[in-house]
Amino acid sequence: MDDEERKQTWDDFRELVNMTPAGLDKWLESDESRGAGQHKAGEESTGHASGRRITEILRSKKSDLSDDDYQHMRKVVGYVRRHLAQRPPGDLTDTRWRHSLMNWGHDPLA
Repeated sequence: MDDEERKQTWDDFRELVNMTPAGLDKWLESDESRGAGQHKAGEESTGHASGRRITEILRSKKSDLSDDDYQHMRKVVGYVRRHLAQRPPGDLTDTRWRHSLMNWGHDPLA
């Protein structure tokens, strides 16, 4: 990944991930968070695992981020954009749609 791709990835990630590391950590501890997303038999959901990784990235110095971190950031950006395009109608406060997005670091009601 070249410098321009890193810059664009960083900018997109910082725009879409609107939860703080502490807020995301607190959310990830909730039953709603654990219940959201796709699970394989008894395993942690993909989004929940991603949320833990996002908090690590948010707490890291930009200069310490690896190519693997940037790849994960791109994955987060893609997921959040696709999910936002599928916004359901009505009150979103307590929906699996919102909970899933929050696992990926984006609260659509923030």
